[in-house]
Amino acid sequence: MTDDDRSQRAGRGPRPAAGRPAAPRRAKAAPKARKRGAAGELRPSAPIVPPQAVAGRALTLVVAIMSFLACLTIGAVTVIHEAASAWSNDLLREVTIQIRPAEGVDMLREIEKATAAARAQAGVGTVRALSDQETRNLLQPWLGAGLDLESLPVPRLIQVQVAAPAAFDLGALRLAVSAEVRGASVDDHSLWTSRLAAMANAVVLGGIAVLLLVLGSMVLSVVFATRAAMAGNRDVVEVLHFVGAEDSFVAREFQRHFLLLGLQGGLAGGVAACLVFLVLGFLADERSGLQGLARSMDMFGGVSVGVGGYLGVLAIIFLVTVLTAATSRLAVRAHLRRIE
Repeated sequence: MTDDDRSQRAGRGPRPAAGRPAAPRRAKAAPKARKRGAAGELRPSAPIVPPQAVAGRALTLVVAIMSFLACLTIGAVTVIHEAASAWSNDLLREVTIQIRPAEGVDMLREIEKATAAARAQAGVGTVRALSDQETRNLLQPWLGAGLDLESLPVPRLIQVQVAAPAAFDLGALRLAVSAEVRGASVDDHSLWTSRLAAMANAVVLGGIAVLLLVLGSMVLSVVFATRAAMAGNRDVVEVLHFVGAEDSFVAREFQRHFLLLGLQGGLAGGVAACLVFLVLGFLADERSGLQGLARSMDMFGGVSVGVGGYLGVLAIIFLVTVLTAATSRLAVRAHLRRIE
């Protein structure tokens, strides 16, 4: 057996012939190196805007704060508008008949006549005359306790609940009461209703103004952040621009980055506002033990924003996300036009 046969059985290759260089031992690793190189060429390039930039985190915080303030504004406007609507509906469904005392007039008889005239009208539900004690309770904050109604010219009140507003005729009630009852007048609370409507409209307009200011501040913050991001990546942007990259490609990269920032900030602000609404609603509940806060919220009917308020929060999140992306895209396109 030759030396070459012994080498093959031992698992080694044949010995090289004299004068011929030996093959390198790692020759078989070359194809793997080429595969790694090919795989390296297929790796996605790094984004133009660094996703973990400090300016990006600061902008996310700014957007979250602006979204939180915008959602709080929407919630406050919703609560006040719903409270004013409830007050207006209650006033529109209630009419008051006032009978002024006069000499030689039997007040009890006039009250009975006014009650009968009100019940005879179409669309009228409950008719109830306030008792002497209820009248004293109404005047107690101004005139004190222990009032003698017989010695004071205190008018008597009759509450008329309107069951069917479409069938109720206020003019007919006024004619019937003035014709049958001496010293009587009908009050439909139109003055209070108009004041409540004016207050609600003023609150809504003020809320819209605050909302526009908050969104405007957010847009300016996005513009400054976009310019800062472009200044930090100025060389990359200019090289891409001069080698023929379309402006839409560069703008799309920035838009995608700021879209995610706006979505994160909007969600954070919206969730925080919803938590505030829930906490205030719990604290204003009488069962929570905070009677002072519950009493202060009675005029608003609670602090529950309802379905409309939460839909407004979702609308704010969507609007903030879209505004952030659109603002960054417009800012990038304006910068690229200046380069040209």
